[in-house]
Amino acid sequence: MSIAQEKLAEIRTQVQSHLDRRQTGALSAARRAALESTIRGHLSAHNAVIVAHYYTAPEIQALAEATGGCVSDSLEMARFGRDHPAETLIVAGVRFMGETAKILTPSKRVLMPTLEATCSLDEGCPIDAFSRFCDAHPEREVVVYANTSAAVKARADWVVTSSIALDVAEHLAAQDKPIIWAPDKHLGDYVQRESGADVLLWDGACIVHEEFKARGILDLKQVHPDAAVLVHPESPANVIALADHVGSTTQIIRAAQSLPHSTFIVATDQGIFYKLQQAAPDKQFIIAPTAGKGATCRSCANCPWMAMNDLESMASVFDRDDNEIHVPTDIATAAMRPLERMLAFAETLKP
Repeated sequence: MSIAQEKLAEIRTQVQSHLDRRQTGALSAARRAALESTIRGHLSAHNAVIVAHYYTAPEIQALAEATGGCVSDSLEMARFGRDHPAETLIVAGVRFMGETAKILTPSKRVLMPTLEATCSLDEGCPIDAFSRFCDAHPEREVVVYANTSAAVKARADWVVTSSIALDVAEHLAAQDKPIIWAPDKHLGDYVQRESGADVLLWDGACIVHEEFKARGILDLKQVHPDAAVLVHPESPANVIALADHVGSTTQIIRAAQSLPHSTFIVATDQGIFYKLQQAAPDKQFIIAPTAGKGATCRSCANCPWMAMNDLESMASVFDRDDNEIHVPTDIATAAMRPLERMLAFAETLKP
C-alpha cells in the first residue's frame, strides 16, 4: 500500500519541472530584496501572516520570523493559524498543512506558494483504499498522522503529529484499545514498540526519512565519536536504534539545546538546520547520510515538495487563482473532530 514507484517517479518529475521553472539560478541580492519587499507589502495590505514549516528554505523561515509569522512543526502551525487574528494565512509547507489550516479556520483565506507541494505519506494513503482498510477492522481506533489528506482525516478517530504520537498511543494502550495506524509505518512501528499498543500498520513511508542509513551513521560516528545522534521517528528502526534522542522537529531542537554534546548528527530534513543553528549557535550539526559508503557521503535529506516553496512563488500568492485551499464542507466538518481532539490532547501535555 505504500506509494507506487511509478507514481513516485511521476511526482519527482513534476517536482523537478516546478523547480526548473522557478529556480533557474540563485537569486541576486537585489532580486531577493525586491521579492521580500513585495511580500511584506502584500502581508500588510491583505492582513496576512506567513505560517512556515521547519523544512522550508532558510529565506522563507527568516521572512516568516521577521514579519510576525510562525516557523514551527505541524502541530504549532495548526495552533498558530487557528489563534492568529490575520484574515489570510500563507502556509509555506505542503498541501496537508494548508488543508489543516483551512479546516481549523474556515472563515480565513488560506493561500500557499503552490498547491503542487504534496507529501509521499499523503500520496501513499488514498482515501478509497484507506476506507476499505478501516472497514475491514471496525473494532480498531483509527489514528492518522497529520501528513494525510483532509478526506483521510475525516475518516479518523484521532489525528496526531510526531510530537504527540507516542503520547496518544500510550493513552489508547492504557484503555486496551487496538489501533489502526496510518500512514507512516516507521513512526507506527516506533510507537508500537515504545507504548506496547496493539497497532495495525498501514504501509507508508516518508521518502526523506526512509533513506537514512544506519551504516552511514555508524561510519560518521567513527569520524565524530563524541557526536550525539538526533533522529526523527519517521526513520527506519535500525536508524532509531542509534539515536541519543528520538523526537519531532521541535523536540530535536530542544534536545540540541539541552544535551551537553557540542556536535550532533541529525536524521531529519536538513531544512531544520536553520532553527538548530539559531537555537544552539555554538554547536555543530551534521546531516545524517542517506546514500553511499563512508562518513563523507552526501545526504539528499531535503523534501522535494518543501523545496517548491520559494520567494518567487510567495511574492505572487495574491496574483494567482490556482493556489487557494478549499476543503468541501462535509469533509471539513468530519475532519474538524479529530483535529480538535489532537489540539485538546496536546494541551493536556503542556507542563
